[in-house]
Amino acid sequence: MLEKDRISYFYDGDVGNVYFGPNHPMKPHRLCMTHHLVLSYGLHKKMEIYRPHKAYPIELAQFHSADYVEFLHRITPDTQHLYASELTRYNLGEDCPVFDNLFEFCQIYTGGTLDAARRLNHKTCDIAINWAGGLHHAKKCEASGFCYINDLVLGILELLKYHARVLYIDIDVHHGDGVEEAFYFTDRVMTVSFHKYGDLFFPGTGDIKIIAKVIETYLPGAIVLQCGADSLARDRLGCFNLSIEGHAECVKFVKKFNIPLLVTGGGGYTKENVARCWAVETGVLLDTELPNEIPNNEYIEYFAPDYTLKVPNLNMDNLNSKTYLSSIKVQVMESLRSIQHAPGVQMQEIFISQILTKMNWILMNALTSIPKTSRFTVMMSTMKVTMTTITTMAHANLLPRNRCKWKLLLCSSAAL
Repeated sequence: MLEKDRISYFYDGDVGNVYFGPNHPMKPHRLCMTHHLVLSYGLHKKMEIYRPHKAYPIELAQFHSADYVEFLHRITPDTQHLYASELTRYNLGEDCPVFDNLFEFCQIYTGGTLDAARRLNHKTCDIAINWAGGLHHAKKCEASGFCYINDLVLGILELLKYHARVLYIDIDVHHGDGVEEAFYFTDRVMTVSFHKYGDLFFPGTGDIKIIAKVIETYLPGAIVLQCGADSLARDRLGCFNLSIEGHAECVKFVKKFNIPLLVTGGGGYTKENVARCWAVETGVLLDTELPNEIPNNEYIEYFAPDYTLKVPNLNMDNLNSKTYLSSIKVQVMESLRSIQHAPGVQMQEIFISQILTKMNWILMNALTSIPKTSRFTVMMSTMKVTMTTITTMAHANLLPRNRCKWKLLLCSSAAL
């Protein structure tokens, strides 16, 4: 008899309390709805449930620029009128508004993804779930597409400390451009995004450049799966026609490879359908099929009038002909053929980054004695000193001569 997967599930109720604005399609309240479906179906009894830590500014700066993180920490709805030029520089505005508790929101959803990656790294679980994460559009120095901090990039950086290669799979209706851009020049991360492309659809990137063959060729040590639910039928912004069963089949397919798996949410703007989808997929990860009739819960009225999990498809023509799909498959296979073998990596550098991570925790414990108003400045100053030290080591040939390798080490060392 096969041993059951150990599942860690991360949730903080505060993440669903933020409000992007009355006309904004992003409704974090969908996360509360998802969690209550998980509870009403009793799925929590089959998982380890954790409240994630709130990611420290210094952790966010492992990928994002320090000035951008500091600005997110400082800006509020009451003060934004004072920072017109900075709002433009960091792309904050209509799509990415400034709202109450914005920075705390970023800390919570990113903390969940970081904690999930760390539990996978330490082999305390086989699958880790953070439905609050998956904000794949955020860039190093700016917000984009409703996303402020790219928790996926930070989670992958964490996984790279223990795994030579990480595979990122994205089934959101929008291209996972922020993640692809972050790892474009390294062979240690492969990104595979299934999304709508063309017709000026946001973000307008992700043209063709299938999962079983990818895994066979790339041999990842861990997989990150972004389950954006805006690819479902009847989504407020998406224009695909996936059923919940079809969306969940993607999760089931990836799970069967038995590779350490980090699962996140993402897009999804018809919130009752998002909750349905992620509850079903939690069940898939637990090998538990859920009854179609939704049990009574705090949000039951959102699922009226039929109170069921299944969502009927729209009467739409599938414009993806068999010929077109075959041509895509051929192009993908040709691209994979150029990968002669799984890229290698020298793991002694990862050992150094593990030491730096332990030093990071020592610093965080020390910060508890410093007033909250001063902590951000202290952390940023410490990081700059550490980055200078590592750069000096690199120039003194105390780090690998290959610039790509030690630049990756610089990314992980920014945890200080």
